Amino acid sequence: MGKRDDWIAKYAEDLKGKCNMTPDMDLLTKVTIGCGPSIYNADASTVAGSQTAELETVKNNFLIKKLGLADGPELMEAINSVIEVYGKSERNKYRAVVYYMLTKHFGKEAIYG
Repeated sequence: MGKRDDWIAKYAEDLKGKCNMTPDMDLLTKVTIGCGPSIYNADASTVAGSQTAELETVKNNFLIKKLGLADGPELMEAINSVIEVYGKSERNKYRAVVYYMLTKHFGKEAIYG
């Protein structure tokens, strides 16, 4: 097992334990690969849920550019609901887990097909 597999296992653990979700391992793997080398960088691998600029980045770079969604208030509402499910007090909100939950929320799994 490589380093990426270790991270995917950690993300699956977070989805099960902290988010009460059963992960689709195939989709989680594809979302993780889509995050690229950022998963190995301590700062880039997590989402700062309390920083507005960080949430705007998630909205613009992931929801609009990657998933192809139109900008609107529902995007930030979805991000906030994912942060809520992950746990506002949870210090390490992994980017791949947040992206996975947003992909599921908007039913955009086909993008990773």
